[in-house]
Amino acid sequence: MLILSRKLGESIVIDGRITVKIVRLEGEIVKLGIDAPIEVPVHRQEVYDEIQRNNQEALAGEAANVPTLSGKSSAPSTRPQLQQGKAPMPRTRG
Repeated sequence: MLILSRKLGESIVIDGRITVKIVRLEGEIVKLGIDAPIEVPVHRQEVYDEIQRNNQEALAGEAANVPTLSGKSSAPSTRPQLQQGKAPMPRTRG
């Protein structure tokens, strides 16, 4: 980890594309301004951690519904089953 000292109004540059500037000091709180390209995501640590946790949960949930090599899905089908010679009954509002 690189540790730097900066004064109010001073900046650091990361990879020539990201600038972090000390914008304001309020007691023990430092306000930072971050200028980064739109394709570079910038999040507070707690937001980033929540995004990662949600992504992991979504991946775990999708694994339960992945079709097997036999072509059968573990999720039940919601399509109406056709009997020979019979059309499905139309749905009515109720």
